[in-house]
Amino acid sequence: MPSTSEPATPMATAAEQHTLIERIGSIGRIRLNRPKALNSLTLAMVRDIEAALDAFEADPQVAAVLVTGEGDRGLCAGGDIRMIYDSGKAGSDEPTIFWREEYRMNARIARHSKPYVAIMDGIVMGGGVGVSVYGSHRIVTERTKLAMPETGIGFFPDVGASWFLTRQEGELGTYAALTGAQLAAGDVITFGLADVYVPSDRIPALVEALPQLPATATPADVSTTIGALAETPPPANVAANQEAIDRLFAFDTIEAIFRALEREGTPFAEKTLADLKTKSPLSLKVTLRLLRLGRGASSLEACLEREFAATAGVLHGHDFFEGVRAAVIDKDRNPQWRPARIADVTDADVAAFFQPAAKPLFAATTRKGERT
Repeated sequence: MPSTSEPATPMATAAEQHTLIERIGSIGRIRLNRPKALNSLTLAMVRDIEAALDAFEADPQVAAVLVTGEGDRGLCAGGDIRMIYDSGKAGSDEPTIFWREEYRMNARIARHSKPYVAIMDGIVMGGGVGVSVYGSHRIVTERTKLAMPETGIGFFPDVGASWFLTRQEGELGTYAALTGAQLAAGDVITFGLADVYVPSDRIPALVEALPQLPATATPADVSTTIGALAETPPPANVAANQEAIDRLFAFDTIEAIFRALEREGTPFAEKTLADLKTKSPLSLKVTLRLLRLGRGASSLEACLEREFAATAGVLHGHDFFEGVRAAVIDKDRNPQWRPARIADVTDADVAAFFQPAAKPLFAATTRKGERT
């Protein structure tokens, strides 16, 4: 690895590098460096992160890994959907390559042998959740806005969402996945997606303190250093409605969830139903099925495998391209979904997303008997 004063790529300036990799003291630092694009991930960045994880794991001078986002807006807003849109429209295999390597990176983070500290300050969405939620030490601030908003662009919550949103008691994960609701610090911790709350004005002190740990520091030592700057998190907002969410989202079909929300008639139910009606009907159905299968999964890899297979349905369908057009290309915020109504989504439409991938992600590690 380069020294703390050397750029990761000698011929490039720091501003040109989208991933800044360095060792500072006992910390291996990974800095996502596309602030104008909210640090959204490119294929090159995914490969940089994988290489850094390998190098840091092998380096006896590295006690822990620290992941942050450059700029003041967030850790990472997700994958580079404009690239996926353009490449998918052109029939390129680049989106499939990106997802394959991104999902394998997610599993790599989850299995990393050293403490992995993710500072989830500001916007943390989609792929940004994938580079943080699997860490051993996940830190949120008062500026954290975490969401999996994919149903709003004709996609589904991925990067293992069918795993990490199904480990909770009740239906908070189902609610978050279907609605794309933004979660603040208290909710992120309540959902089990982060561990510690540190006010943003203390983050610089934390970034200074961690490299002072000895190379032999244990995960407990890392926790102690973080804990010295932590505070009690703010109250959870979304989780305040947990009783209602658990009742209303306990069903295995979108139709039943809609009916329950209609019967409920409360302001919360009415707003939630209105939000859901703006999402892709097909994406809602695919997402709910992924979540229910994920709930019974025995490993993260099995969920990532299933999600990767489902991306083929995304690329061969209409709604993702229409959703990105409406949100990013034309920005008219008026996607025309196909089918346009929940009632018109057929079993065959959904089944198209659940065909095994021609080339699995984890052929050597998929557990025998795991449902796909």
